[in-house]
Amino acid sequence: MSLKNAYLETAAKAVALLDTPEVAALWGKPSALAEWTVGGLAGHLIYQIFSVAPVLQEPESERDPISLLDHYARAVWIDAPLDGEANSGIRAQGEDISSEGVQPLRERARAALDEQRNGLAQLRGDRVVFMPQTGWALTLDDFLVTRMVELAVHIDDLTVSVGGRVAELPRTAFAPVAALLTELSARRHGQAALLRALTRVERAPAAINVF
Repeated sequence: MSLKNAYLETAAKAVALLDTPEVAALWGKPSALAEWTVGGLAGHLIYQIFSVAPVLQEPESERDPISLLDHYARAVWIDAPLDGEANSGIRAQGEDISSEGVQPLRERARAALDEQRNGLAQLRGDRVVFMPQTGWALTLDDFLVTRMVELAVHIDDLTVSVGGRVAELPRTAFAPVAALLTELSARRHGQAALLRALTRVERAPAAINVF
């Protein structure tokens, strides 16, 4: 299965999560993440789907794409303080997206996903996608991996926030997400720390985080 199909399956799980009554009931309540409401977190989750829409609407970028590891090395939000400009802006965007309410957001997300099911099938995985929010470009396949990472992490965040049971990702999505997070963790903490965290609890560091 292609990364495009893996992304579409993962995005569908995010949209389905908005159908749960617990999300609607707790929309304005605090989420499991500091400074986020459930609605704001849902808005940020669904933004990951909306962010793919320009790929279908704009011509292929003429810029040289960078690698996934370089993308995360340059990301300003990694390690940024909770009240810093980057994270504050992300939260504000999520709250703005969620301000229309759960039902309209769910309908917009379904429509966007339906459009992407048709549109992405026509595009090459090595198509170059410019990301205006960062100022650099990735291949379409790499861009979709970044969306799957965001979807995977925030599906978990939102499900935990409303006391639900987290649905497992499709294996075709989990594999590239886990591979990328493993690479990023090893780059941050070193190979030995990662290996010990996975195999030697008696020597494992207290935490192995990526973001």
